[in-house]
Amino acid sequence: MKIKPIVALLFVFFVSLTFTGYAQNINEKNFSNIKVDDLTDNQIRQFMQQVQASGLSDAQLEQVAAAKGMSSVEIAKLRERVEKLGKTAKNNQKNIPETNDKAAIKGRKVANDNEPENPDELDLATKNDKIQSQADMALTALKSKIFGRDLFANAKAGFEPNLRLATPKNYVIGTDDEILIDIYGYSEANYQLKVSPEGTVNIPYIGVVNVSGLTIEAATARIKSKLTPVYKGLAAGNTKLSVNIGNIRSVKVIVTGEVTKPGTYTLPSLATVFNALYSSGGPSENGSFRNIEVIRTGKKIAILDIYDFLLKGELKNNVRLQDQDIIRIPTYLSRVEMLGEIKRPAIFEMKNSEDLTNLLNFAGGFTERAYKARIRVLKNTNTERKIIDVTQNQFDTYQPQSGDKFYVNEILDRFENRVSITGAIFRPGEYELQPGLTLKNLINKAEGLKEDAFLNRAYITRLLPDLNTQLISVDLQKIMTGQADDVPLKREDEITISSIFDLKEEYNVTIDGEVREPGKFNYADNMSLEALIIKAGGFKEAATGKRVEVSRRVKNSDATSTAAITSEVFQIDINQDLSSNAASFVLKPYDIVTVRSSPGYEKQKQVRIDGEVMYPGYYTITRKDERLSDLVKRAGGLTALAYTNGASLKRVSNLETQLDQEKEQQKLLQFKKMQSNGKDTTSNNDIENKVLRNDFVGINLTKILSSPGKKQDLFLESGDVLNIPKQLQTVKVSGQVLSPNTVVYVKTKGFKQYISNAGGFSQSALKSRAYIIYANGAVKSTKKFLFFNNFPVVETGAEIFVPKREEKNKMTAGEVVGITTGVASLGAIILGVLNLLK
Repeated sequence: MKIKPIVALLFVFFVSLTFTGYAQNINEKNFSNIKVDDLTDNQIRQFMQQVQASGLSDAQLEQVAAAKGMSSVEIAKLRERVEKLGKTAKNNQKNIPETNDKAAIKGRKVANDNEPENPDELDLATKNDKIQSQADMALTALKSKIFGRDLFANAKAGFEPNLRLATPKNYVIGTDDEILIDIYGYSEANYQLKVSPEGTVNIPYIGVVNVSGLTIEAATARIKSKLTPVYKGLAAGNTKLSVNIGNIRSVKVIVTGEVTKPGTYTLPSLATVFNALYSSGGPSENGSFRNIEVIRTGKKIAILDIYDFLLKGELKNNVRLQDQDIIRIPTYLSRVEMLGEIKRPAIFEMKNSEDLTNLLNFAGGFTERAYKARIRVLKNTNTERKIIDVTQNQFDTYQPQSGDKFYVNEILDRFENRVSITGAIFRPGEYELQPGLTLKNLINKAEGLKEDAFLNRAYITRLLPDLNTQLISVDLQKIMTGQADDVPLKREDEITISSIFDLKEEYNVTIDGEVREPGKFNYADNMSLEALIIKAGGFKEAATGKRVEVSRRVKNSDATSTAAITSEVFQIDINQDLSSNAASFVLKPYDIVTVRSSPGYEKQKQVRIDGEVMYPGYYTITRKDERLSDLVKRAGGLTALAYTNGASLKRVSNLETQLDQEKEQQKLLQFKKMQSNGKDTTSNNDIENKVLRNDFVGINLTKILSSPGKKQDLFLESGDVLNIPKQLQTVKVSGQVLSPNTVVYVKTKGFKQYISNAGGFSQSALKSRAYIIYANGAVKSTKKFLFFNNFPVVETGAEIFVPKREEKNKMTAGEVVGITTGVASLGAIILGVLNLLK
């Protein structure tokens, strides 16, 4: 059970290290000397167990504690201690594995290890748990539907008396109240007196004055009459008297009947019936919300109707409680339920004099979509149920009976006077079907037809009595001009007026080639070639006005001829400023215009030379026949360390090659990732090699420079990259070898020696397909002569690559048995045939 810190605070106030009753001496305790640090956890827990007997709310307890002298520091310490103990208790409850009947059965099994567990008992316990859970859910649902139940179900809300307000004039003084008497003016004095059990206060120099049972106003008059002989100024008006209540007393009230938590509650003397109801949790599921009785000294002094507060905000008969008052909540007499299109669906309690109109007021009235003409009622008879329809004129006279269920239906989702119009009109939509409305009238209400309306035909979709539809076609042009009879409209008619553009294919023209914005454009009547070129942004710099080609569709081609014309082509010469034939040539739908590039127009093309040349960098191709040797000369020639045998030419020939390279680069990234993860990547080394080499052209720069202009001296192309490295001194060995690495080049070493430096061939190596990639991009593979492998010559800067042998699936035992059986059967057949031939 979770205890609120402030509630537990009350009991700590009464700590005297003895656990006697606290209600009798609450006003006699002084809490200023209490030290929370001196209290043990057991003492706090014992007081927390008694918290249910308290009738004071959290705010009331805090006020009482402050009034009794407890400092805010000690209050904060106490809150922290109580919260800590509460969390500990909650965690312990979570750690309890099972608390139901099943756990009890298992506990009995643990007590006797030799006794087997009975599954029937476990099943029974599970069923009982399920039934109890369903019952709890049904009860919770019932509580949530009872109108007014939420008022007491919200633990954060409450009706708490304000202990800091001025003393009400009608407050009745009783035992343990503290009277504050202030005399000021010519004479000054103040007294703080407590009302004794006999109902008196002892005023110094005056004597005993009986104030019990008096209101504060009557007590003030009596005290003034007693003080006047001593303080003469009270009679003359020079001295004033003020009588107020200091600390108020507590009263005990009994809440009984159909209440959530019946019992005796200790409340402040300012508490009302609502304070007691909230402290006790309010009426239970069978309790009345409209007939709550307040009994004092055996007499019924008030009857509280909570509906007055819920519906009107009135607190009628919410009387202030006195000591030993009894609040009795009887069972409800009549309850009905209202569902459907109302604002507040719930279970309502009815009095005998109330009718269906009152019930509708309780439910907040109808919603906007409610069917108000009739309410369906499900009633209980002595033998069965029956349905009654209550019409609107019977709402004031129909008396609901206990158990009635009222259903307010929704209005029909249909229209009694709707027509709609769509298409080529200015204001399409739904309209009111007025008496005598015709098609022409509806078009006029929709602001008329658009200019593109198709006037030859319009269609009316009409709903027949059996809910089938009928399509009616009309000649719209004749109706609008009066040449044909207008058509009267009916409910749910749907009129569709098509546009001329909806009935034909969308026309366009296309322009390609040397224009700034090539593409498709919408066709317009009398559209000229000049207009289309302007729409396309005009000519590019490379464009020529000569031989502009327009291709046109052929509609009457001879389908039987093999030489039939499939399109008509026009060639037009126009000026760059579009001043000649462009304006006079009229296009037709679906024409395709092509603007050619000028024959002598060339964009600059650049190549790059890197490495051991005097002036590496980018160079622009100056002639179509410029070669590699010319590029080396323009770069100032070679440096002293240039290694011409290792020179390489990188060339990307076309877009397709570029796209292939991008795919291979993605594969290489995946390959590198596998290497970093420590996975076997020897089978993927060919991917890396392909990516690195597939855009290189094998050249021999030494021969090119010695014999420039020959066939091997290639023409330059845009994007070429010529790289001339320094003298290379290593050979790379990769692929299916035991330890791929880079080896220092030694001229006397052969192919197998470099393989040996890499640990030798692996078991999966395909020796006959090993190859070398030379520094200049050239590739040589292993050749085979009879049973011998003829490996290529190794040069400095080369890379030896050994591919992987294709894995073969080994035969399973079943496959071996199957083949053996097949061969044996075949042998037996052959022997049998031979025996027959003998």
